[in-house]
Amino acid sequence: MKRLLIPLAAAGLSAAVIAAPASAAPHWAKDELAPKPADAYGAAYFWLDANGAALRKATQFNLDTKVVPKLVSSGGKGDYDGKPGMTAPTTTGKATTSKNVNLPKNIGKVFFLTKDGKYNWCSATSIQSRHRNLVVTAGHCVFENGKTDVYDKWVFIPGYYQGRAPWGVYAGAYAFTAYDLDTYDDYDGDYAFVAVHNGFSLGGEKEVSHKEFKAWAGDKWLKPREITAEEFAKCQLNLGECWSEGKDEDAQLAGPDHPDAVLEKEEVSKDKYDAAKTGKGQGFKFGEPVVEQVTKTQWDAYTGPGAKGDGPDKLGNYTITHYYTQKWVKPGTSRKYFEAHYIIGIAKDRGRLGDVVGGQGFAWNQPLGQQVTAFGYPSAAHPDGDRPFTGVTPKWCVGKTSTKSVQVNMFKVETHQMLKCSMTGGADGGPWLIKYDNSKRTGYVNGVTSLYADNDENDRIDHISSAIFDGETADVYNKANYAATKSIVGPNGELLP
Repeated sequence: MKRLLIPLAAAGLSAAVIAAPASAAPHWAKDELAPKPADAYGAAYFWLDANGAALRKATQFNLDTKVVPKLVSSGGKGDYDGKPGMTAPTTTGKATTSKNVNLPKNIGKVFFLTKDGKYNWCSATSIQSRHRNLVVTAGHCVFENGKTDVYDKWVFIPGYYQGRAPWGVYAGAYAFTAYDLDTYDDYDGDYAFVAVHNGFSLGGEKEVSHKEFKAWAGDKWLKPREITAEEFAKCQLNLGECWSEGKDEDAQLAGPDHPDAVLEKEEVSKDKYDAAKTGKGQGFKFGEPVVEQVTKTQWDAYTGPGAKGDGPDKLGNYTITHYYTQKWVKPGTSRKYFEAHYIIGIAKDRGRLGDVVGGQGFAWNQPLGQQVTAFGYPSAAHPDGDRPFTGVTPKWCVGKTSTKSVQVNMFKVETHQMLKCSMTGGADGGPWLIKYDNSKRTGYVNGVTSLYADNDENDRIDHISSAIFDGETADVYNKANYAATKSIVGPNGELLP
C-alpha cells in the first residue's frame, strides 16, 4: 500500500476521496517493521556497532515543509465518538519526592533510516499493554513518505543519552496507525503504536573453537594475529586458518631526494669519516663523533671500526669513539604471516520493554482543557535560527490544552488539541500525559506531539499540537495490544530462529 505521510503542502485530495464514508474502511492499518529475529538483531546492531557511532550521527526528523503553520480554532470541543476510557500505567521504580518535574524512565528516542539514507530520530515512550511491548510515537516517525511503507532499522531506546542505551535497544516488529493517516496522509491520525521485540544489548566478545564458530547463530568474525614463519608452516600442516601477506625484499640504496628514502647511520673508521664530506648525501658525515664510556672488559673485546682510547684516563675510564656516515635507503619489506582467531559476539537479552522500564497509561475520549505534561527531545532551531535545545536530554512543557480544537489546513487537520509550548522539532512523538504523578513518574498518554506552530508570527515556535485520542485511537491501540513479540537472542547470547 502506498503511503503519503509526510505533508506536502502542494498536494491535494480529490473531493471524491474526501467524501468516502468512514464506515467503508477500518479504523486502523498495520505494517511490518522487522518481525524476524535476524532482521531485528541486524537493525539493533546497526545502531549499537562501533560504540553507537550511528546513534551519534543521527539528527532530529524534520517535516517536509518550509512553512511553519498557524493553528486556527475550529470552534469544536473535541471529536469524541464514545465514552471516555483509561488503561492504568505500570512502573518499575520507587516513588520519589521532588519539587521539579521528574523525568519518566520510559521516555526515549526512536531511531530510523529514511529512504534517502538519513539517520533520524524522534521522541517516544513505552505504553502499557498486555504483552508489555508497546511504544507510542507520532505516525510520521514510523511511516515513510509515499516511497516505502515504513522506515528502515526502526528501534526504540528508552532513557537514551549520548550514544548510550542504559536499558537496551528494542527493535520494532509491527507498526499500527490510523487508517486515514495511512491512506490519506490525514494528520488527525498522526500517531502510531509499535510492538517491539525484547530489548538486548551487546555483551562483548569471546574466542571460540572453529567448530563452535561454525555452529554460532549470532554475530561472529575472524580476528587476525601475526605469527612467525615457523608457526605459519605448522598451521598449514594442520590445515588451520592462516595466510601470508607481502613479500621479502632487501633494502636498496637510494639518493637522499628519493620520495621513499629514509636516513640510516652507518659506523665507519676514523679515516673514512675524516674523508667524508659534510652536508646531505650518500656517505656524508652523520653528526659529530660519539664517545662511549665502556668497561675494561668491553674495551678489551671491542673489534669494531671505532677508535679505542689509549687506556684508562685519570679517572680510570675506558672509551671508544664511534664515527658515522649517512646511509640513504629505500626500506625493504618482509612477508608477514597471520592466523585467524574465531570470535563470536555475545548479546544479552534485556527482557520485555514494559518489564524493564514500565509503561505509561493510555486515555481516550477525554475532555479538552486538561492539565498536560508533554515530554520530548527538542533539537531543531526556531524559524528565526535560534537553537536553544540540543536534543541531548529530554525537556517538558506543563499547561492546560486548548478548550477548543484547532485546524491546520496544510496537514489536513480538522481537530487537533493544542498546548502552549516552545519545544521544537525532535520532540515529535513525545507523549502528552494527563494526571501525571510526579513521584511515580507516570500518567496517561492522551496525545503525542505532531505539529509545531508560530501563532504570534514572530518566527518562534510557541505552540505544539496533537491528534485527539478518541475511540478510533483506542481501536488502533487495541489492535496493537494483541501483537505478540519475543526474544531475539537466547540465554547464551545466540540469535534465535
